Amino acid sequence: MAGQDTNLNAEVISVFPNKVKISVPDLNEFKLAEEHLKVGSYLRICDSDDVILLAIIENFSIEVSEKNGVPDRNYILEANPLGVIRDGVFERGGDSIAIPPKKVEPAKIEEIATIFEDSLESKEKFTFCSLSQNKEIKIPVNGNKFFNKHIAIVGSTGSGKSHTLATIIQKAVSAKNDTFDLNNSHAVIFDIHSEYKAAFPNANLIDIKNLVLPYWMLNSDELEELFLDTEANDHNQRNVFKQAIVYNRRLKFTGSAEDQGKLHYDSPLFFDLKEITQYVENRNNEKKNTANNIPWEDSNGNVFDFEEETIPRLFTEKLTPKGTSASGTLNGKLINFLNRLENKINDKRYNFLLGKKSAEISFEDTLKQLLGYKDDNKSNVTVIDLSGVPFEVLSITVSLISRILFEYGYFYKRLRSEKDPEEKINNDIPLLLVYEEAHKYVPTSDLVKYRASKNSIERIAKEGRKYGVTLLLTSQRPSEISETIFSQCNNFVAMRLTNPNDQNYVKKLLPDTLGNLIEKMPSLKAGEALLIGESVVLPSIVQIEKCPLPPSSNDIPYWELWKDEWKDLDIEELKNEWYK
Repeated sequence: MAGQDTNLNAEVISVFPNKVKISVPDLNEFKLAEEHLKVGSYLRICDSDDVILLAIIENFSIEVSEKNGVPDRNYILEANPLGVIRDGVFERGGDSIAIPPKKVEPAKIEEIATIFEDSLESKEKFTFCSLSQNKEIKIPVNGNKFFNKHIAIVGSTGSGKSHTLATIIQKAVSAKNDTFDLNNSHAVIFDIHSEYKAAFPNANLIDIKNLVLPYWMLNSDELEELFLDTEANDHNQRNVFKQAIVYNRRLKFTGSAEDQGKLHYDSPLFFDLKEITQYVENRNNEKKNTANNIPWEDSNGNVFDFEEETIPRLFTEKLTPKGTSASGTLNGKLINFLNRLENKINDKRYNFLLGKKSAEISFEDTLKQLLGYKDDNKSNVTVIDLSGVPFEVLSITVSLISRILFEYGYFYKRLRSEKDPEEKINNDIPLLLVYEEAHKYVPTSDLVKYRASKNSIERIAKEGRKYGVTLLLTSQRPSEISETIFSQCNNFVAMRLTNPNDQNYVKKLLPDTLGNLIEKMPSLKAGEALLIGESVVLPSIVQIEKCPLPPSSNDIPYWELWKDEWKDLDIEELKNEWYK
């Protein structure tokens, strides 16, 4: 092969479906003047049909042999084929190059840049990183394919996940086609560590102090997880709770009798939690008389039986049982349930979900709050600070918000279709839901306490794209994320990962492989990442651009602080904050 071109000092010695092996006698000659070759450098391999195969060096070795009694050294490069350039157009896949290839040489910087730039139309480009080996080469992604497919950002602590997330969202909300103040981007960030207020000072910030969620919009699974002892699997508690909610909703409903009859356990309509408690208390006290009825006495001394028409009184009055036998009734069987109800309702930590404002907030105000459509403060980004939410209800809180936002997309699509059956765009106000440290509330665990959030987010992962609701997950422990959710991601920003289980998990789920280049994940620098997915023309190791307003996720300088003078701590002030 060398005889075909006297200037050639490299040749392809073997071709595999996913690897090309190249022999190079002299590495000093086989390089461009402006670039030294290294693992991750690009090569161009030409064939006789003027097709260029672009490959990336994944490793090299030295082969020593003896020629005429003199040691002969060759360098062996192994490169991973990425795609071919045919008639000036880049195409993914490297299985169409003619064998044997004629010429091997390092790819030129301009050629690499052209491939990335020419692969996308200007209106589709979204750029938040550059090529790690050459910062002058910007790596755009297809913005449509990036945001309308689910995204995963994974990396160990300190790898730069929070900054990457902030960079992506900041650039998305600042992109405009005109001179208006707000573009049409909508992102909701579930902020578990209170990091993103600093990165988005103009965001619609919701924290435990102003978060109000309507408990009456919880579905049956969420209600039972919140109020029932699900481990005990007590059917009496479950049946009475269901009856109470359905009856109470019908009592509060002002529509027609026909529509009232259609109300069910999961209807998103108001019910009074205090009245539910009164109902449960009365049922827990009930007794039967000799006629096998359940009689009650009200505060005026009137006695009546437990019948359909008298059920409303069980919600609004504290009744006295007039029966003599507890046999065959619920007497005493609901005491644990009643205690749980009262404890949850009276716990100030749950005011955001079970307090007076939760009973009064309307559906419209709930949606405005979550989507950034507040009358006095419209915003592209809603940051939901979950750091103050009690851990016991974190899953339920995330589940309720996620489900409301998914159903927004579902019903908005239906509304648009009814207005115009020919409408091609399901949702012209698409939404990105950002789950920071997603393994905290959608883990692989089957524990009951994670069931609600897993069900809601898994549904979004499987169906959300059809309704204009997509996910962006970040995690330092991807192996602990529900595989149902993680496997639905089409775009990956894989940063430094040091845990072998996490590395193997990510490798298994990645839609593209870079051969041995994936082994670089443990050694990536802060801010470096493996960018892979349908939105990028070539899987690449990139450097994420720094965000102008970083999140408050800096490490605490222990050693410097420990060397400072002793600092006094106001325990009383701390206690007051603790007891709020």
